[in-house]
Amino acid sequence: MEKHIHVTGSSTVSWKDAILQTVAEASKTLDYLTEVKILDQRAKINGKKIEEYFVDLDLAFTIDRDRDE
Repeated sequence: MEKHIHVTGSSTVSWKDAILQTVAEASKTLDYLTEVKILDQRAKINGKKIEEYFVDLDLAFTIDRDRDE
């Protein structure tokens, strides 16, 4: 069985970095991550420069029914 959650992450470096950081952070509390789907990307602009990158992700993970709590 697989479950999906939607999460939002950010980075001041790039969209790729926002994705990597968000997956790394989610993996600290979610076991068995199997897939990431990028749902949306956007950025905060300050003047003529991008200040922060945002990503909305759909993370999939396998549910282990035999896992001890």
